[in-house]
Amino acid sequence: MIGGHVRHSSLVDVRDSLDIETVSAALVTSGRPWRGVEFHPALGSTNTRLRELLAGTAQPTGPYAVGRAGDDRCLWWVVLTDHQTGGRGRLGRAWTVPDRASIAISVAVPVADPAQAGWMPLLAGLALSRAVRRVTEAAGHALTARLKWPNDVLLADDGDRKLSGILCELVAVSSGQAVVVGTGVNVDQTREELPVDTATSLAVAGATVRREDLLVAYLDELTAVLAGAGADIGTDPSRAAGVAGAVGAVGAAGAAGARTAYREACSTIGLEVRVHLPTGEAIEGVAVGVDDGGALVVRTDHGERSFAAGDVVHVRPAAGGLA
Repeated sequence: MIGGHVRHSSLVDVRDSLDIETVSAALVTSGRPWRGVEFHPALGSTNTRLRELLAGTAQPTGPYAVGRAGDDRCLWWVVLTDHQTGGRGRLGRAWTVPDRASIAISVAVPVADPAQAGWMPLLAGLALSRAVRRVTEAAGHALTARLKWPNDVLLADDGDRKLSGILCELVAVSSGQAVVVGTGVNVDQTREELPVDTATSLAVAGATVRREDLLVAYLDELTAVLAGAGADIGTDPSRAAGVAGAVGAVGAAGAAGARTAYREACSTIGLEVRVHLPTGEAIEGVAVGVDDGGALVVRTDHGERSFAAGDVVHVRPAAGGLA
């Protein structure tokens, strides 16, 4: 574990600020694509801040603030905060947490094919689920995270309550397109601090972990998921471009392993679901898979339909399974 120290108290008044120097030293190093880390004690939204950096309407701050933003220098940047005060999820929902109790992070990842950007929240969720297992197992209390399409990470150990939400936004940069991947993870909240009964935290589920450990594990797993086996990734942008190619090729046969891994971890598949569409329409059926564009495939009474967006409610296990 980073620093070899685990904090055993969950009292709000003794929660530690992120050790940003340790995180930066672990991430911005040879063999990893991350090019800079910007930290704020409090911030309205990490996604908004990173989009401003990419657009050049703001300049980076902190020890790695070299050069100007807006010219793709902020691709592969990481924005972190101890306290996100104006976080938002899909469909404009608010995401609020107490100070120093969670992870709020956004990263900027280039994509070769914008049509495949729909896979980004799915793959980010897969990476986070692996990081949760890795870090909690190392802490002596292994937890199992599962994925709810398209952007929620649930804890099987606490009744499939929500541990994390992921918000991805496609933005234009001078070299093409990038996805801002925003992730919020409940780490140290008590049950009383959680906003709804359907939410959970690692602490509530019995795992005491350092946020720094989970952050680094998450970005390591995200790099591995995006790059695929054998990709040459480093801090050099020309080598980091290999990740962009991997993302763009998610729908190809070479990335079948990523799709299979996501399907195996996705608790939505195999359930009767109700999909609430942005139009207000609600569609019911059995979730049977995820297509090559990252859309949820639902078998309804009128045939199969694919949904690229929508609010999914898990209803019950499908009668008779998926056969």
